[in-house]
Amino acid sequence: MSLENVYNAAIKVAKEHYENFPVVSFFLSAELIPHVAMVYKFARTADDIADEGSLPKAERLKRLEEFRNNFRLAIKGEYANVFWEGIVNTIRKLNLSEDYFFDLLEAFEQDINKTRYATMDELLSYCNKSANPIGRILLEMFNIRDEDSRRQSDFICTALQLTNMWQDISVDLLKGRIYLPKETITKFNVSEEEIIKRKHSEEFGKMMESLVKYTESLFYRGKGLLNKLPFKFKIQITATIYGGLKILKKIDKINFKLLNYKVKLNKIDYLLIFIKSLLTYE
Repeated sequence: MSLENVYNAAIKVAKEHYENFPVVSFFLSAELIPHVAMVYKFARTADDIADEGSLPKAERLKRLEEFRNNFRLAIKGEYANVFWEGIVNTIRKLNLSEDYFFDLLEAFEQDINKTRYATMDELLSYCNKSANPIGRILLEMFNIRDEDSRRQSDFICTALQLTNMWQDISVDLLKGRIYLPKETITKFNVSEEEIIKRKHSEEFGKMMESLVKYTESLFYRGKGLLNKLPFKFKIQITATIYGGLKILKKIDKINFKLLNYKVKLNKIDYLLIFIKSLLTYE
């Protein structure tokens, strides 16, 4: 398989496996699309290893360690296959920080080993490894490397990660995973047993309302980053923020009943978000 074919395969994966928003889109330059797709495939592959519920924990940890070792060797110029040549080519060509890729792998390993979080600080520390590196890698692709931009990007990425956690509560329960911090559960007089049994209560609703408001505040704290981004990329990130805020509004609209229901964006939502992003561009 040639390097060109590896990039084309990565683009195909990115187009087929987008979450709330497409990974590759009109808003990225033709030059950057293959590299964004390659980074996405790196993260997607490692995430699939960590989240393969049918495999024993020990086997998933073993496969993830093999993935990490292949990455280490690739950085040294020893490629297990052409995919590793591709990811290193992207890192070298765009001068990306290798540490961010290792942070992602650490987060995926944590997902295998950890299914509960004691405090919000502990959960935010996880987001710092699982979400924030992606934003920082994207900034580096546009050669934006100042600390203020990184901090604002972290706010947005953490907000996106938390939004995804809240909308996926019912899905994560099937995997035996609860991201809601234990201190927050206790503070609002909600029991973990109620969550596991999917028993919605007024207390659970109040807890989720508080978490949604906190998540919204992170999106707004990061919006200053938009003024530092190139035209097309700014519109994409604007749309991503509006998309996250829209999901949070949908959560509010169903009265925070997330134990048995997952909110999703529909085609109309995407269209309205796209239009709003264009109209609010400054």
